[in-house]
Amino acid sequence: MGRYQRIKNLSINGMNIHSNLKNMKTNVLITGTSSGVGFESAILFAKNNFKVYATMRNLKKSNKLKQRIEEENLDIEILPLDVTKIDSIHSAVQTIIEKDGKIDVLVNNAGAGFAKTTEQASEDEIKWVTEVNYHGVVFCTQAVLPHMRKQKFGQIISITSVGGLVGQPFNELYCGAKFAVEGFMEGLATYVSDAFNINITCVEPGGIATEFMTSAIEKTAIEGQFATGEYAPIFERYMAGNQKRANESEHQVYQTGIEVAEIVLGIAKNDNPPLRIRTSEWAENFCELKTLADPTGRKIVKQIQDSFL
Repeated sequence: MGRYQRIKNLSINGMNIHSNLKNMKTNVLITGTSSGVGFESAILFAKNNFKVYATMRNLKKSNKLKQRIEEENLDIEILPLDVTKIDSIHSAVQTIIEKDGKIDVLVNNAGAGFAKTTEQASEDEIKWVTEVNYHGVVFCTQAVLPHMRKQKFGQIISITSVGGLVGQPFNELYCGAKFAVEGFMEGLATYVSDAFNINITCVEPGGIATEFMTSAIEKTAIEGQFATGEYAPIFERYMAGNQKRANESEHQVYQTGIEVAEIVLGIAKNDNPPLRIRTSEWAENFCELKTLADPTGRKIVKQIQDSFL
């Protein structure tokens, strides 16, 4: 059994589902559900007796989800939510509270890839990648925390990345935002979990073969920027490495959205989830130098609590 499978078993399997999930339907708010992990998570949670509030920035992209809801009679309500707009976040949260009076699980899934050198990124691009991947997580979490604190139960799950643990070439701005999410979640976990029974988890995939990858490529300035200049040979090696990893079958890098969604569901059902979990053997091995001493993050949370609280 590989290191990843042992950690997955420890983190997900064999744990008791919280009583809140046993006796009544649990509400989950998921951001970024028009495609990929968010889309698959919305369907999977609904099939497992959760009441799902599936949110997305652009409701014009909701047709595929609406079709699945109708075909499978799923308990999913679609709401608009743009993680870069605070008013939009609070409006969605307030709608859920008015309808059901509670939010049990928040899945911070919305995000966007970005690959570009720091020199070549514009001010607007730097602000955008930070807003989408970091500020959105903070503000969505801030919006649900009062309700979870009041009910003395909640789970906040953020889809980060191996890029939130290990910096990678041409991804430094994206990695910086994901590192920020990891630090935010880790700091939050040190006091809200014990005080208010709010569990905090970072789910850390490697590559995901979804529209997220397409988005990342679209945001990468290839035309005339990486093709020439001093960065060109480095970028060519980087792209060749990406292609090689994508073609590997024995140690597959790119997972499907449903594979990651299954990990997210397992965390949501876990009474004592880890602070962090990678979603594949490849991701586990990739991050091993950063995670070997404390693969689930539980040790560091305990150490900080003992030191400060």
